[in-house]
This record gives sequence, structure tokens and C-alpha cells, in this order.
Amino acid sequence: MSLRSLLSRASASFLLPAACALSLSLAGCQETEPAKTGRDAVTNKWFQRASAEFETADVAEAKDSIDNALRGAPNDQEVKVLAAQIHLAMLDYAEAVRLLRDVKGSQAAAIRGRALWYKGDLEGAADELEAMLNDPDVVDDWAKSIAKLARRGAGRVPFSLTGGLLSAVEMPHVSAAAPFFVVPVEIDGEPALGLISTGYAEVVLDSQTRAEPSWVSMRFGGKLEVNDVPALTMDLSGLSKQVGAPIKAILGVNLLRHIHATIDFGGRQFVARSFSPPPPPDSTRVPLYYAKGGGMVMKTNLGQIAASMLIDTSMALPVALDDAGWKKAGVDLKELKLVPDDPEKKLKEGTIPLLKIGSYEISQVPGYYNDQVHIVEKKLAFNIDGMVGNGLLAYYRMTLGDGGRILWLEDNLAVQRLLSGVSQQPVGPRLTPPGEGLLPEGTPSVIVPEPPPPPEKGQKPPSSKPTPSDNAKPGSSNPAPKPQKDPSSKGQ
Repeated sequence: MSLRSLLSRASASFLLPAACALSLSLAGCQETEPAKTGRDAVTNKWFQRASAEFETADVAEAKDSIDNALRGAPNDQEVKVLAAQIHLAMLDYAEAVRLLRDVKGSQAAAIRGRALWYKGDLEGAADELEAMLNDPDVVDDWAKSIAKLARRGAGRVPFSLTGGLLSAVEMPHVSAAAPFFVVPVEIDGEPALGLISTGYAEVVLDSQTRAEPSWVSMRFGGKLEVNDVPALTMDLSGLSKQVGAPIKAILGVNLLRHIHATIDFGGRQFVARSFSPPPPPDSTRVPLYYAKGGGMVMKTNLGQIAASMLIDTSMALPVALDDAGWKKAGVDLKELKLVPDDPEKKLKEGTIPLLKIGSYEISQVPGYYNDQVHIVEKKLAFNIDGMVGNGLLAYYRMTLGDGGRILWLEDNLAVQRLLSGVSQQPVGPRLTPPGEGLLPEGTPSVIVPEPPPPPEKGQKPPSSKPTPSDNAKPGSSNPAPKPQKDPSSKGQ
């Protein structure tokens, strides 16, 4: 089987679990006439605007709009439910619960239950989720498992951290086919490998090791220990075959937010912390929002048009777009070509002229198209334009800040040059980048500069201080996709 065929098989299998992890559908708000709601025309217009903005993951704008709607109709239940959804996406759990304090119904109970669960209020979460599950119209396996975990966890403090302030762990490169983000971790004292997957909300353990959801402890690097970690269970044998390593756990965003994680595949480093880190130098700031508190979503630009992307670090593809995403990118679907050797003859590929993430402008990005984005989208509260996977993210160092509300992104080439103290454009050997054999033609190689020769006798060693040329645009020597700093976005 060719590597490109392996890519098509792997990507489809990794997109679907992300959808399953976000199983509860929170209904969006349908357009309503002011006369039918009791809201005045201006308030109703703010409400409709907030609803449309939230649907496309314009969460910051949706908050401003819903605040105006709340001022006009502070007791309107529809307005309060939407406001609570927005605050949940912003990880503002207390406000989400406050807004729905007197609101009845399974939808309100679902939002309160999720907010209380992520807040660490186990008893309150169990009460709300069980109340929601009493509605015969609701089917939610996630809520069933979480409600049971919450009841069993009475007296626990989820994700309590002990040991060192931080722990740096080497990330093994387990596959020659794709850059899977794998981390060594101890689970209840037993060594294991975990796969980082931002498409999952929770930690998931292999059902061969645990028959049902349970509370576990996790230790990184023998130093930092995370106690009382809630973990669901699933058969991970198929995942292990795909990755090419015995994966015993999926590490979801709820854990990653609590340990303020840094993921650096190119540098083979994973860092877990007990504190929120300061902004890394030369990084770009990317605000994050969470579909139903769990699915990691960011705002980007496809060309000059704003777009919403789900970040899924278990997806082998660099970027996958739906119809609307390709249209925003300025590419006609007719221009896309079938991926050779795709057994289902459905996966198509093309090139995204420009993708902007934070202040990085990345040109000529390999992109893909099939129905998987639509499958994921149906499970989210957001209408996304696509997904960003580890095929692109492997070239960046990622750090979660402010409890997961911020993603600090650093171009790995710039980081390597900084660490090496190189003052000139790198001319060293081209090394095989993460999963290069798997990615399409045009994906950049990582250039690692050769170390300077040792000084001759009697000569001073070359200065390691960066010169002005070290401040060149990140990735400016890379072939496409090429990350660049956007001067108009300085300070983002």
C-alpha cells in the first residue's frame, strides 16, 4: 500500500472519533419574529446577530451581541440559553451556570452539566446530567459515562497537581508515515504511551486495561503528577495499529488545559506545567474557543476571508476543508484532484493559496476535501469551514495559556535557529520532516543549520548573539507552505 493511500485510510479513521467525542447536540437558535418572542425589534435583531455569529464560531463578536440582547431582554430564556452557550465556549463556566440558574429544560441542564463538570463541581454536574438524561428525547453516551464518574468521584478534586513545577518529556516519533503526537506517561504507576488528540474532550483509556470509566493518576517525566483524572474507556487496538505503537490512552483537551501543555513534535518535546506560562518570544497569539466546552476551535483566514477551524491533533492531514472552506480559499471544487490510490475514490486534494493563523501567513498549503468535515460538523455547535491536523501543526511549537483560552504558536524553524545561535540563512542539510513521505509534494522540509566549525587556535569563537538577519520572517527560507509574520498584525 502506498503512503498516500495510508494517509487516506488514516485520516478518515481519525476524523470520526473526534465527532463521537462531542456527542451532545445543542440546538441552535432558529430565526424568530419579534412578535412571537415578546422581544422588541432591536433586541431581537441583536439576538439573531449573536446566533449567526456563534454558529460560525465568531465567539467574541457573539458575546458582544448577546450582551446587548440581554440588556433588552434580561429574562428571556432563549436569550439566556444562547448566552450560556457562548460563555461555555469561552470556558466561563460560572457565568454559564449563573445565566441558566432558573431556566428549565434538558438543553439548559445539558449546558449547566457540562459547565459544572469542566469547573470541577462533580455533584452539581451529576445532578444536571442525570436530569437531562431523564428526557426520553435525549441520547448521550458521553453524559451517561460522565454522570457515573461524577457520582463515583465524590470528594475528589479533578486534575489536582503535585510534584515539580513542570516536567519536560521526550516525544517519540513512532511512525514513518505520519507525525502522530505521542507522549510517554505513567497511568497509576504503569508506563504507557498516550496520543494527544484535541478532537477529544476527555482522557480515554484502552478498554483492555479498564472495563469501565474510572479515576486515575497520571505522571509525566516522573516529576509532575496529575491526580484524580477522569477517564472514559474505548477499544484502542485499532488506533494502535494505525499509529504503529501500543497506545493505551488518548489525552484530550480537558487534561491539556489543566497541565498548560506545550507540544513540540519537531523538537521532540512535551511539557506539562502546574502554572500558566508567559507568552513565548516570537510567538503569535491565537484565541481558542471550545464547542460545548470540549472541541478546540480557532478563527483563521482563508485568503482574506475569515474562517473557523477545528484543531484535531490526531488527524494526519495538514488541512481539510468543506465546500464553503474551499470557496473562501478561492479554489473551485472542480480544480481538486482525486488522491491516487484512495480506496474509496472520495478524497480529493488541492492547494490553499493562503492560510493565516494568528500573525503567521502560510502560503501554498496542501488541502483536502471529502465528507468527513460535514460528519464532524453535525456533532458541533459550530458551522466550521474545516479542520487543521498534525500534518501542518507538526511544524510548530504549541503552548496552551490562560487555562486553554490562548494558543501560543511558534514557527519551529525560527526556534531551531534561535537555539542554534545562527546569524545567517541556514544552509545545512535537509532532514526528513515529520511525515514527509506521507504528505503531498510541495510540503516543506525542515532545514536544520549545520553547527559552525570550531575556531582555529588563537581565534575567538563566533558570537552566538543573533544579528538583525536572525529576525527575518519565520520560515522565510522554506518552500511552501511558508509561515510569515504579517506586519499589519504586529503584537497579536
